[in-house]
Amino acid sequence: MKKPKASILVVEDDVAILQGLLDVLVFNGYEAAGVEDGGEGLEKALAERHDLIILDVMLPTLDGFTISKKIRKEKPNQAIIILTAKGSEDDIISGFRAGADDYVSKPFSLRELMVRVEAVLRRAGKTLGDEQIHSHGIFFDGKTLMATYNEGVIELTRREMDIILYLHRKKDQIVSKKELLTEVWNYADPDIETRTVDIHMLKLRKKISSLIGDIPFILTVRGEGYRLEPEQ
Repeated sequence: MKKPKASILVVEDDVAILQGLLDVLVFNGYEAAGVEDGGEGLEKALAERHDLIILDVMLPTLDGFTISKKIRKEKPNQAIIILTAKGSEDDIISGFRAGADDYVSKPFSLRELMVRVEAVLRRAGKTLGDEQIHSHGIFFDGKTLMATYNEGVIELTRREMDIILYLHRKKDQIVSKKELLTEVWNYADPDIETRTVDIHMLKLRKKISSLIGDIPFILTVRGEGYRLEPEQ
């Protein structure tokens, strides 16, 4: 018997969607289990080992954001995907703040779902490393996920730190969204429609701005991508 690619837990209260997700995951070679209640989903997520947890936002007993935060606190490296309402940017931002690795907007295609599942699993436990770099007077510590400037300190997520580290490696080049999706997010198909990069950049810029003020740091090159502001 072939060994499953990975174990996935789905927490979704819509029975039809839950069963459909379980069917497509099993069809694609994953071991999949599902629960309809948020509290039960949290207990199962903490008590058992799963390579990936897919969480709906609106759930009985406990919402997906709360579950994600609690899982992230107990299992910092747990891979998590949040299911959001169609077009709800607030849900997406809240999901990332709660520690989700990615999101899938409802209604979603099976192709989109599998691209994101495979990407999150591919990068689970794989980061750009524990590098420590200085850029524009800021000390970025990939080990602690802290950025320090003078007396100020901010905490970054693993993904935000990976973005900084990758842009720093390519500091003399423009990095496209597709390249970031391939190299930082590990998407096998970088043409998938996603606002993940834009939303992460928005959050990251706000954090950096709170640390260094209006000093330019990450530049957007219209139609091309991003690069770090050249240092003087």
